[in-house]
Amino acid sequence: MTHYLSIDIGTEGARAAVFTADGLRVGAGQGAYPTAYPHPGWAEQDPELWWLAATDASRAALTEAGLNEVAGISVATTASSVVVLDGAGRSLRPALLWMDSRSWREAQFTSTVAHPALAFSGGSDSSEWLVPKAMWVARNEPETYAGASYIGESVDYLTYRLTGAWIGSQMNATCKWNYDMRVGRLPSDLYAALGVPDLATKLPSDIRPVGAAAGEVSAAAANQLGLVNRPIVGVGGIDAHLSLIPLQAAGTRPVSIVAGTSNAFITEMDEPVFSPTIWGPYPSALTQHSWLVEGGQVSAGSALTWLAERMLGYDRRRLHELVTEASQLDPLQHGLLVLDNFMGNRTPLRDPKLRGAVLGLQLGTTPAQLYRATVESVAYGTRQVLESFAAIGMDTSNVVLSGGIRHNPLWVQLTADVLGRPVTISDGENLTLLACAAIGAAAVHGTTPQDAAAPFLPESRSVEPASDCAAYSEGYAMYRQATTATTQIGYDLIETSRPKERVG
Repeated sequence: MTHYLSIDIGTEGARAAVFTADGLRVGAGQGAYPTAYPHPGWAEQDPELWWLAATDASRAALTEAGLNEVAGISVATTASSVVVLDGAGRSLRPALLWMDSRSWREAQFTSTVAHPALAFSGGSDSSEWLVPKAMWVARNEPETYAGASYIGESVDYLTYRLTGAWIGSQMNATCKWNYDMRVGRLPSDLYAALGVPDLATKLPSDIRPVGAAAGEVSAAAANQLGLVNRPIVGVGGIDAHLSLIPLQAAGTRPVSIVAGTSNAFITEMDEPVFSPTIWGPYPSALTQHSWLVEGGQVSAGSALTWLAERMLGYDRRRLHELVTEASQLDPLQHGLLVLDNFMGNRTPLRDPKLRGAVLGLQLGTTPAQLYRATVESVAYGTRQVLESFAAIGMDTSNVVLSGGIRHNPLWVQLTADVLGRPVTISDGENLTLLACAAIGAAAVHGTTPQDAAAPFLPESRSVEPASDCAAYSEGYAMYRQATTATTQIGYDLIETSRPKERVG
């Protein structure tokens, strides 16, 4: 029987799974790696640890499946986790993680440049993206930038480690590097205007669509993975964006919300709509002749984990106690309002300098009250993104939730309550791993991931809003008001804590 190996490089660790050609998972594994936060707004990881975690997870999955060969492999990773490598593929500095917002000045500068490629990102780039991060490295670490032979994203790095080839994903290039596949080349003139004229020589020049074959696994990589054969590697992409692939097997066009460390909102359109409150529309980033649109919340599950584990001292074995107690509280009766912009706002405000806040604290505030208010805040942020989608005519009637949210019933229920309508929760296999299996199949058989997706359709269920959720309309209004009221204070606090950087 034919099998496919899926690898997902997430924020906290790597996951791997082995699937049969008919969509049955027969093995799984995982591995972890740490994140460093050297300054406020900074987040870094060691790319070598991504690879070690990926090989550990893959070996565990293959062992559970009782296999030592597969037909195809594909990798999904977080977007905009940027690597800077020498000519031998070794890291010259830690990777700038997707949530790292140190390049906010560079991102602001992109809005001052007139270039047609920027129309597909609302007129500017995000501080999370590769180009502003490369600009930051060039300005603040010029020797490192000059010595870099390769700059790319985590998916490029994993593809390189698997195949030895420096190949880019059309999805990442289109969504994060201002690449337009209809033109067919990286925008070197834009990069020059942004102060990094040689960036295109460091990025992958061989850019291929999701599902195309990147080549065979190298002999060295196969040995590290525990494989006796040399399977085909399918070009992967951004973990959340790929979630659309298994959902497309149902023949619908949903808004996929991959709710985990962050919340990523992904959908596609037949015709483009341009707005500064969304990212995109991106031409043929996933599906040929369709326009991909994204939105997001930078801090979602990460905010809940930070509060529960680091601030309140609940380890993951006891988290259910906190969730259960918080679930028993009445809406808004805790008297708290939390703002979820702990690492900035991705959409619709597009402001990396926004910061989180907790309003209404008193000496009688309990951990359960604070936790519930934080979950409500994440749900308010979800409503804000979906309202920005609907405001430009996008269909948001079919919302599908997946990711880490599945393991937090309070988060699921409050999302439906704050939205005031049913949501669908994908309860079966991880959508990203399913998507990677479809990509592997597409690469092996020379078809598209959409055509290969049918066996990987996930299980799902509907979650209805509670009958007493009207209070959340008032809470949402206060959330919007408080965001505006605290913005300048957050800016001022950043300036007091930010390390000195080169700005010219």
